[in-house]
Amino acid sequence: MLAEQLKKKLKDRTAEVGVIGLGYVGLPLAVEFAKAGFKVTGIDVQQSKVDQINKGISYIQDVPTSEVAELVKSGHLKATTDFAIVKKLDTLNIAVPTPLRKTKDPDMSFVVSACQEVAKYAHPGLLVILESTTYPGTTSELVLPMIEKPTLKVGKDFFLCFSPERVDPGNPKFNTLNIPKVVGGITPACTEVGATFYSQALQTVVPVSSTQVAEMVKLLENTFRMINIGLVNELAMMCDRINVNVWEVIEAAATKPFGFMPFFPGPGLGGHCIPIDPFYLSWKTKQAGIEARFIELAGYINGQMPHFAVDKVQHALNEKSKSLKGSKVHVMGVAYKRDIDDVRESPALDIMHLLEKRGAKVTYSDPYIPAINFEGVAKKASNWKTAVPKSDCVLIVTDHTGVDYKALLEAAPLIVDTRNAMKKFKSSKIVRL
Repeated sequence: MLAEQLKKKLKDRTAEVGVIGLGYVGLPLAVEFAKAGFKVTGIDVQQSKVDQINKGISYIQDVPTSEVAELVKSGHLKATTDFAIVKKLDTLNIAVPTPLRKTKDPDMSFVVSACQEVAKYAHPGLLVILESTTYPGTTSELVLPMIEKPTLKVGKDFFLCFSPERVDPGNPKFNTLNIPKVVGGITPACTEVGATFYSQALQTVVPVSSTQVAEMVKLLENTFRMINIGLVNELAMMCDRINVNVWEVIEAAATKPFGFMPFFPGPGLGGHCIPIDPFYLSWKTKQAGIEARFIELAGYINGQMPHFAVDKVQHALNEKSKSLKGSKVHVMGVAYKRDIDDVRESPALDIMHLLEKRGAKVTYSDPYIPAINFEGVAKKASNWKTAVPKSDCVLIVTDHTGVDYKALLEAAPLIVDTRNAMKKFKSSKIVRL
């Protein structure tokens, strides 16, 4: 029986592991399995990523180059652009992007492209696991028909699962190794093989009854966060109107030992997951004739926060008898969250666009982002210690921990703080969200 044979190969570490997509999800996963003693091949269409891995260099912040170099040297990790390697592999994780189109419907082109390649080389005994975040039904409705053949039956000849990625870039406490891994298969045999696979390298595995359940798990997690962030962002706008410190309100409410979980306002949502994932669910439920009202409303509120942040800058400058048009505004931090080098969906980009649209002269600094593609042009980071004293206003968008905020307060003429980074300081120069 192929399932038992594959489980035995997994347990004795003779199975060869493959990962398609060597980004923030795929590379850490490949490294964990290589560290567990498996021979791992990463597959990516970008030659530059493949070359860096084969040279022992990591381009992902959470994966040390020293680890990659050691694993490449020992022969446990390699990378290629050639999908023909699938013929030699026993397992295959697909971790490719699943962005939204401008119309808020899923762009499945990367998943389709990967599955088309897998289908060419799929063979008996192969385990395929989709990890790309998507809508419920993707694995069974889209992936399965592309791979299954009359001579290759799911649950018998090959095994297909979905396991949602739960990567949190920059989190020092939780990583690929210790974040519980949910996995659901097309058939019970698929789930069993998938759970056996993950349990060889990861600390905790949570099997569920189907791929649809596993797909819905990720959407629930991020929809929960997105809606609660939307709630607290709306509360922040209310508190601003009635002159109440929203940060103090949240801090006091968080002392309740039950029934409350603190969420915090900000200049907008960023990253690949929280701003995007709930709309997979919204799109899917619309097909079933159900309107996802909470999701749509929270999305609207969160989408207004960059405008709210820019309004705060304009009002703060007005209080100093200055107009936003012609003023020099320095943006502190453009990564979508603190202490990472990722600008995907970062609200800072929208804020900078809005500031320039209103006539401001915008500079930025970020210790993790030396340059950004802004309005189709490369924009380089400034040294805040020289840029801030020349500015009319500083806007804190990302609260990186390495910044000397005391020195920033001394150097800046005016600060609009959207992250409560200046919490411990009291000054008339500080305007809080």
